[in-house]
Amino acid sequence: MTTENNQRAKIPAGIWVLGCVSMLMDISSEMIHSLLPLFMVGTLGASAFVVGLIEGLAESTALIVKVFSGVLSDWLGKRKGLAVFGYALGALTKPLFAIAPGIGVVLAARLLDRIGKGVRGAPRDALVADIAPPEIRGAAFGLRQSLDTVGSFLGPLLAVGLMLLWADDFRAVFWVAVIPGLLAVALLLFGVHEPDRPIGEKRINPIRPENLKRLSGAYWWVVGVGAVFTLARFSEAFLVLRAQQSGIAVALVPLALDDHWMTVLAGVALWGVHMGMTQGLLATMVADAAPADLRGTAFGFFNLVSGIAMLIASAVAGLLWDQLGASFTFYAGAVFSGIALLGLLRKF
Repeated sequence: MTTENNQRAKIPAGIWVLGCVSMLMDISSEMIHSLLPLFMVGTLGASAFVVGLIEGLAESTALIVKVFSGVLSDWLGKRKGLAVFGYALGALTKPLFAIAPGIGVVLAARLLDRIGKGVRGAPRDALVADIAPPEIRGAAFGLRQSLDTVGSFLGPLLAVGLMLLWADDFRAVFWVAVIPGLLAVALLLFGVHEPDRPIGEKRINPIRPENLKRLSGAYWWVVGVGAVFTLARFSEAFLVLRAQQSGIAVALVPLALDDHWMTVLAGVALWGVHMGMTQGLLATMVADAAPADLRGTAFGFFNLVSGIAMLIASAVAGLLWDQLGASFTFYAGAVFSGIALLGLLRKF
């Protein structure tokens, strides 16, 4: 048996379940998010700036909330309960998109949905690190991220099929998205068992100065790298709007298919390669650099800094789109990418 097969065999069942939970929730979320920019602009009459602001606020809210849920999971010494609550909140907000009469309800639903993501994110990542043996931690994070990516692919695919079947009925597709979200909550609730904590283990206040000092320089370097990578990208909503602007039919926008689909698809593919190469790797680096009893806090602060960067990037992208045109939004992304590269070159 090869080393790769040995690693796959040793990955605990809980990691596979967490990966499937992520996959189901991503199917649910992406069925909505792949169509939501079109719904906001075409049905509700929002501008590109409003889309960028909503997406930036939503995603940065998720990342900022992670710092509090991460700290709380370290203080409680428990991760699963917070993860279940976060996934449940995300699943229960899905019907709001289907009934939304205007932008206000969409904003509220987006924020609540992303609060749920924020609540579950850091405890879930810390739970992966708790369950996986150190020697296969990278493989465990990679597996969870891979299954998450599968959900990111299947969600838009399912949305396309339903949009074609139901003649671009956004709200009907949004109702269907409720189902995989609820399945994700049930699977996490009954399929994952949190490792027992040592008897008599003392609870600590993770944000006391003496504990924060235990987060090393290597950890803060990872935080900095993560923030720079986040500045190099903005909300995926702008990819969806750009695909529609190129002449792709509304129902096919989540797949980016038209007469010029190769160009659009190449950009989306490179975006996906970037996300796939960085997310699991950065999560592993955070887990390895942080003390075991501060992992939730470490993931929380990592995502807090990234959340601020995401808000800035998305707001700037929306302004550029409205004032100078869509192309300048992507030129700005290229500039941020160059800055990220220069920062990494200076480090090495």
